[in-house]
Amino acid sequence: MTTTFAFAQSEALKVVVNNLAYYKQKNDLKYLAAAKKSADSLIITKSDTADIEKNAYRALVNSSILYIDSLNKLAQPATLLAETSTLVDKVSVNKKAYNFQSEIDYSKRCLANVYIRKGFEFVNNSDFTNATQSFKNARKYAPNFKQIDDYIAYSNNKSGNLVDAAKYYSNLLAVDSTKAEYIETASSIYKSLGDTSKALQILQKGRKLLPTDRFLLLDEASIYNNQKNYKALEPLIGPLLDINANNADIAFVAANCYDHLNKYDKAESLYLRTIELNGSAYDPVFNLGLLYLKQSAAAQGSAVNENIDRAAQWLEKAYEISPNNVLGLKALQLVYDKTGNKDQLDKVNNKLKQITN
Repeated sequence: MTTTFAFAQSEALKVVVNNLAYYKQKNDLKYLAAAKKSADSLIITKSDTADIEKNAYRALVNSSILYIDSLNKLAQPATLLAETSTLVDKVSVNKKAYNFQSEIDYSKRCLANVYIRKGFEFVNNSDFTNATQSFKNARKYAPNFKQIDDYIAYSNNKSGNLVDAAKYYSNLLAVDSTKAEYIETASSIYKSLGDTSKALQILQKGRKLLPTDRFLLLDEASIYNNQKNYKALEPLIGPLLDINANNADIAFVAANCYDHLNKYDKAESLYLRTIELNGSAYDPVFNLGLLYLKQSAAAQGSAVNENIDRAAQWLEKAYEISPNNVLGLKALQLVYDKTGNKDQLDKVNNKLKQITN
């Protein structure tokens, strides 16, 4: 509490103000209790309930108790918070409210803090629905405290209200677009909602502001990869590999991207790198075999047989890893048909019949 509150004109209110002053000096809750008792005693007649001066100080005392006495040592009823909120709202819209603006502003700050505190109590108990409502109440009394939007967004997200969560995270990004946590969470929510374009928009904006953030880079690359948008993915390959030099999954994504863009030399190198990092993975081995098979179709002279032999080598290795993979067997059919290896072709055909039947 500050000393800037207007000194009450009536003798009755002087007792309230004096008790508030005593509390400030001695930090003893008994003076807040005395201030409340005095303030409540002023409301006797119907005209008292409409007296803005008396109600402004009642609101100030009640909100002080709610904020300061967090352990409720004064044994106030559970209804005090709701009653005080109603009182502050009533005083705030009074045509004479400007005369008590300091008292009203102080009361609102107290209530905002109380609602935030209660919101986190609900969060700690995994009651995210009530947490959301409590944070929204706090926002009403402290609209300029943007961090509350973070609390509301978080509790909405945890309670499954993804549309509302996305809305609040978007509000946060409008204020602070450099916080990676907001960008990542907002992107994740929009992806959950199926709005990939909005997720990309947020990530692209975020990466302009935070170009070195690895998680934003991975998130954007993942979207392009899932969309099979390899043209958009290609510019991200270099930075991805720089920060994930020994990651087999990233190397495979990069190889697959170059493969689809017909940049076979880069694809070949990265498939081999992937296999070096994870020799038990089927996809890079199979894809490398297919790459050589594709190259054989465009090759001339001795290069045709060289690529066919390489294709056979890697597709046979893929077969060892996953002998019942239909696509792998069909690729081997093509290889053995091209090489005229009838014995192996018959074995593959029989294997396919067993699987498909």
